[in-house]
Amino acid sequence: MKILLVAINAKYIHSNLAVYCLKTYAEKNMPQDVNVQIELAEYTINQNRDEILKDIYRRQAEMICFSCYIWNLDYVESMIRDVKKVMKDVIIWAGGPEVSYDSRETLGRLPELTGVMKGEGEKTFAKLCKVYGKRSETSELSLEQIDGITFRCPDGTICERPWRVPMDLSEVPFVYHDMKKFENKIIYYETSRGCPFSCSYCLSSIDKRLRFRSLDLVFNELQFFLDYKVPQVKFVDRTFNCKHDHAMAIWKYIQEHDNGITNFHFEVAADLLNDEEIRLIRQMRPGLIQLEIGVQSTNTDTIREIRRTMRLEEVREHVARIKEKGNIHQHLDLIAGLPYEDIKSFRKSFDDVYSMRPDQLQLGFLKVLKGSYMQEMQQEYELRYKEEPPYEVLSTKWLPYSDVIELKGIEEMVEIYYNSGQFTHVVEALVKNYASAYQMYQDLWQYYEEHDYMGIQHRRSARYEIVLDFVKEKYPEQADV
Repeated sequence: MKILLVAINAKYIHSNLAVYCLKTYAEKNMPQDVNVQIELAEYTINQNRDEILKDIYRRQAEMICFSCYIWNLDYVESMIRDVKKVMKDVIIWAGGPEVSYDSRETLGRLPELTGVMKGEGEKTFAKLCKVYGKRSETSELSLEQIDGITFRCPDGTICERPWRVPMDLSEVPFVYHDMKKFENKIIYYETSRGCPFSCSYCLSSIDKRLRFRSLDLVFNELQFFLDYKVPQVKFVDRTFNCKHDHAMAIWKYIQEHDNGITNFHFEVAADLLNDEEIRLIRQMRPGLIQLEIGVQSTNTDTIREIRRTMRLEEVREHVARIKEKGNIHQHLDLIAGLPYEDIKSFRKSFDDVYSMRPDQLQLGFLKVLKGSYMQEMQQEYELRYKEEPPYEVLSTKWLPYSDVIELKGIEEMVEIYYNSGQFTHVVEALVKNYASAYQMYQDLWQYYEEHDYMGIQHRRSARYEIVLDFVKEKYPEQADV
């Protein structure tokens, strides 16, 4: 049997680590009496749908498995319906976080689907290969015996099996061998699964079993990336530094074996960083690592309500100590739309984080993910969000839609005038006129609104002209400066 694993990514530079893990694990654990050929197909949501449908059809797989996320679910569901129309006998399965937590509803919504793989998929997919690729009809394994799936029975009823017990992460084979497949793409890599925290907006909090990959394996795999001089390796560990010994061992290894080219990206909790870790980070080559730090909010009521632990003063201190050395790119995140965060509170959160002068400040908006505690609390929070993925917040008990509109404007101004890195000196000079950085970006947004500049793809030179005109109108005595 020929099985096709389909990933539809958000951008060309992305790759889908999940489908590579499924294929590699299944092939490594395939019994001799199972006749299965597994292929991968990666596309992007920006590609022409007809071209993708044509390519899938030409591959003539007997079973197709789609990887589903918030950025591609609409696209994938449309593709599933079309594929079934032109390949009426094909078996179609779906998997991924966007279908795992409402698998029954997904099967009800998509009669073309045979089943859904729930949660961690390596062992589940390997079992499915054994069912569909068995050479002998006397094989005892059937769908009714596979954990981690919801499927459509022959009589049309929907059968749901228990969730699979999380696996040992060291059992997952290394997926990168032929690096030509990944030229000009970001390399994703994981050394842990699960998360020690229980943030109510995040699906990682559902997986309570925090697991780490063997460091011996990790070192060999890191060396592979270094030997191939991969431009960037992005760790997908949810909180990389949640285990001190694990984080230190990896950071020491990449420092000691630095090839002068490869950059490693980590998501960390800044308040968990200790003196030993910070000292090591400050010694690293500029560009060796970069840190993404999720602050999300500085409102203590909000932090408590979303079940998050964060000590703001320690975040501030640790970010400052790392920034002082000037060798590490730091990316700090905020989330708008969290409980107890009204516009006044968010302005303070923004100013608190802005004062840390990160290299990038990401102003994101709450996504109400299926299966999350945030979804359970939507009535109590009067949480309204978009019906379609990525289920972005529209309003809450504390934040009306009119304020969301304002925050969208602030987000765009920050992207243009701060995160682009093209207005560093202008912004530093301009913000001195304000007690609040948020107010400066609000004034810029209102200036854009008043002159109908929003929604236009301005040239870079035009952005400079606009901000100069803003200064001439707002602070004419400073135009020369």
